[in-house]
Amino acid sequence: MVQAKAEETQAQARQAEARELVRELGILYHPYDLEHGQAQPVERVAQRFNDVWTRLGRLATAADLPTRARERLAKAQRLTAQLVATITFFFATLHVQVEALALPPTLESALLQHLIPALYLERVAARSTHAEPRHRLRALSALLLEPLRQPEHPLYVLPDDERARIEQVAGECADRFQRSSSCVEGRNGQLALHHHGRHRLSERKLTALTAAHNYHTRRADGTTAAERFFGRPHEPLFAQVLQRMPLPPRPARRRPRPPKQPYLIPVAA
Repeated sequence: MVQAKAEETQAQARQAEARELVRELGILYHPYDLEHGQAQPVERVAQRFNDVWTRLGRLATAADLPTRARERLAKAQRLTAQLVATITFFFATLHVQVEALALPPTLESALLQHLIPALYLERVAARSTHAEPRHRLRALSALLLEPLRQPEHPLYVLPDDERARIEQVAGECADRFQRSSSCVEGRNGQLALHHHGRHRLSERKLTALTAAHNYHTRRADGTTAAERFFGRPHEPLFAQVLQRMPLPPRPARRRPRPPKQPYLIPVAA
């Protein structure tokens, strides 16, 4: 009994560690460090990926996972080279786009080390589902932008249209790194998702589909299956639903969004 309890505790600990490692993989796959806002060297990202995969492999061995699970883990690990290549491509195209602006070295360094990382962190924060990382990333973004807004910074003396052009290019660079594949999902993947949502129907969904077939679907003569079975017309399905279902609650009042301000607003002296 005691041994079984200890084995269960160890299994739970391994599961918790595995979840943390998988979460760490998602945190690593960014061109900028989410803790400090600095560009991550590609070699460092690759090394950290390998460390995580090594630890996951040890957990899989300790948990004695079946062969199929190990194959899936190895398949996911083989994607590391593509992930690292994506980060490499991002930085290569970013430098080309910044160099095309033909800025002085001071301003070019400000874009690469402050403005573009700050805009990227702002976009990551907007996609965060939890309040704590969202607030932390936005605070870090504001911290990176603060030196650029000081009166003594070279950006301060630039005309407004030039600052707007630099901010636009920086935003395009920050948007260039896309982590999600859903927007470019192929036709086969889309069909797989449709199949996944339609097989093994639950009793509740099956009942709803049956009601729609009997009371809503009509033949060319305009009759439903229920009309033909009972020999008389019936109320529309939507009217029957309104009679049986309670009215939904009022939607939450939409909060007005503050107008978007340029990121490079100089701070008053």
